[in-house]
Amino acid sequence: MRLSDFAYDLPPELIAQYPLERRGDSRLLCVQGREGALADRRFAELPNLLEPGDLLVFNDTRVMPARLFGTKTTGGKVEILIERVLEPRLALALVRASKTPRPGSLLEVDGHAIEVSGRSDDLFELRLAAGDWREVMARHGHMPLPPYIARDDAVVDQERYQTVYAARDGAVAAPTAGLHFDDALLAQLRAGGVETAFVTLHVGAGTFQPVRCERIDEHRMHAEWVEVEAPACEAFTKARDAGRRVVAVGTTCVRSLETAFRDGTLRPFSGDTRLFITPGYEFRAIDALITNFHLPESTLLMLVTAFGGYEPVMAAYRHAVRERYRFFSYGDAMFLGPG
Repeated sequence: MRLSDFAYDLPPELIAQYPLERRGDSRLLCVQGREGALADRRFAELPNLLEPGDLLVFNDTRVMPARLFGTKTTGGKVEILIERVLEPRLALALVRASKTPRPGSLLEVDGHAIEVSGRSDDLFELRLAAGDWREVMARHGHMPLPPYIARDDAVVDQERYQTVYAARDGAVAAPTAGLHFDDALLAQLRAGGVETAFVTLHVGAGTFQPVRCERIDEHRMHAEWVEVEAPACEAFTKARDAGRRVVAVGTTCVRSLETAFRDGTLRPFSGDTRLFITPGYEFRAIDALITNFHLPESTLLMLVTAFGGYEPVMAAYRHAVRERYRFFSYGDAMFLGPG
């Protein structure tokens, strides 16, 4: 398939710029069965779509306040987006400046001296002269809102651009399908017999990088850190052995589970994944998917069409545009499952 196959027309005003007042107030477009039957629902109705014993798998990554603003020694402004903390004083980051910094050059963020110690593809190695990157982010960092949210981060984003179950620092973008869940909904689901498990995928800035190859099979996926631990594997195996459904909350959970699925079962895994899921992929670890609406021509949209079927998913997107659904991180959601 070609990149242009995943284009669709989206009026800019449908891109959500702020979260709704309550997490569960978002809409939920259900796409079910091989024919892609559509139903317009509310996210609060999710318990009606799930069955006792279903296993919901969540990504418990926590978004870091990873955007920092500083200067070069020449006085020019720089914007730093921390991608991954390697050591207390060493991090990989994207750096935006009027002129690309070279190895050995110096930056400063609120009195913290930083050396550009190397470069790997689009990412720079940044070494603090003293201190700890996590402390610097905690004191001076901003929530790294996606580029399609055309405003500065605000106080509301500190809570709402974070899932209520976020536990492990490391992401620079939220696993947005999880933003719709609040504590009350989680309690309602558990009371109804729905089980839960957690994996970790630290979403990287590469999730927003455009695919630059017209032939999508030539695209090289960015690396993201995944941890699938024994408790999640045990819950998965128990559900599968009992013939119960595994429902992934977001594309990050899909990639985590599919990466860790080997030799016919889910096994503990820790490391980078570059798994690129496109139409034709044979899914092994999930039975249903909850996901937000994704950018045109994005790897995330390709994954969703791989699971739900190209024609049904693209038809659902056209329906969502006509019905004025809210798109992207702070937008509405989809449920894709069997009929």
